[in-house]
Amino acid sequence: MNYTEAKDKFISTWGSLGTLWGINKAMAQIHALLWISPEPLSMENIMEELHISRGNTSMNLRQLMDWGIVFKESKPGERKEYFASEKDVQELARQVAKERSRREIKPVIKVLKEVSAIEGDGTKKTEELIKQTKALYELADSADTMMNKIVNQESNWITKTLMKLIK
Repeated sequence: MNYTEAKDKFISTWGSLGTLWGINKAMAQIHALLWISPEPLSMENIMEELHISRGNTSMNLRQLMDWGIVFKESKPGERKEYFASEKDVQELARQVAKERSRREIKPVIKVLKEVSAIEGDGTKKTEELIKQTKALYELADSADTMMNKIVNQESNWITKTLMKLIK
């Protein structure tokens, strides 16, 4: 497999995996391209490489910047904007985990807390609803708290966390 085939395969695979992060395929492909690029790329470079429209590229770059994993860069003497990805794998994982918690887990925890706090009316079905949603709330809240502790560790957080679990 040559460079072009390997690059295309990686970008395609990363695009497919993006849906597991909760992002669309084009957004993940843009990220993959920027991640493996040794130099920042312009919007035109990205559009040409991935064969996607300006609007799609622009919208997804904005979202990647909102996630904190893509940054704008400028080159002296050029008017074009260039984009680069976070290159540190651990920092990338931290940012993705933080965003997934903020966008997906915290809203669910909020709903579970509200639902489990309803006033009981003495019926079995209400009591079961309260019991089960409270148990799920406690589990989700504990998991989110644990994930936030892991995410907020300083450098080499994966190693530190694994060592704590082993002890």
